Amino acid sequence: MLHIIRAAFVSCFSLFACVELKAAPVDALSAASINLLPTTPVVVFGPDARLSIQDFATRNHLDAASVARNHAASGVIHCGIARGAGQLTLTDNVITTAAHVFFDEHGELRGDRGHCVFTAIVSGQEVTTAIDVSSIVAGDKQPYAHPAVHDWAVARLMRPIVGAAPYALGPSAQAGSAIEFVARGHSDWGGGKAMSLEDCKLRDLLSTGGEGTREFSFDCDAGVGASGGALLAPGNKLLGVFVGYRSIAPDQAMPFSTQHYNFAVSVDGAFRKAVETVAATPAAISAR
Repeated sequence: MLHIIRAAFVSCFSLFACVELKAAPVDALSAASINLLPTTPVVVFGPDARLSIQDFATRNHLDAASVARNHAASGVIHCGIARGAGQLTLTDNVITTAAHVFFDEHGELRGDRGHCVFTAIVSGQEVTTAIDVSSIVAGDKQPYAHPAVHDWAVARLMRPIVGAAPYALGPSAQAGSAIEFVARGHSDWGGGKAMSLEDCKLRDLLSTGGEGTREFSFDCDAGVGASGGALLAPGNKLLGVFVGYRSIAPDQAMPFSTQHYNFAVSVDGAFRKAVETVAATPAAISAR
């Protein structure tokens, strides 16, 4: 969990490491880093907060069981002592997430194959499988040292998650697009296991990476530990993954602004190609 202060502006990759808070560079900002008390800031904007599956279904006149079934692709990643979010994408044995869910502030893998797992809830039952860490393709294996627009990763599971429909890839993300944020892993909601959902919008295009990925702000609420969670276009199509927040007061509810927002990396360019390539690679080759 990282906090960087620059003129009272906190920039944070939102992975909750489940033990202590550590300070390190984020987004290549030139700033002093500090350890904060182990409270967990949650960047929120107003009364339209994330909802439970039941409440989300009620608000949108949907069947709760169908909402749960349609989002079974969203799961929790445990890698070493860290926890983040991820989702089955294109196939039932490929996941997308943020690179910093896998790589720590030193650019080292947080855990080996025996200590990096993905857990989904299928038909009300938890299903856990190991992640083939040798298959990881990332935009940057030192995500804490470089701009957030490169903070994406794709990996193959050692076994498929049977019964969970993977998310398809969506169109190219656009500012102003309506999205659904599906969050798991967040420390402020059900101990990191429960799912919460919210409808909101992509807001401003913040930066573009050389590999074709783009960074957007968005105005759904988010919690620490949900890094890698899905931003979906209508039809459960993946547009991007949640990476972090920037705020002058991350522990307060404030209107969305250029000083208080969450941000995500779009599934474009090399990120999209990596998903397609890993999905098309035979498991026997990937699981070498």
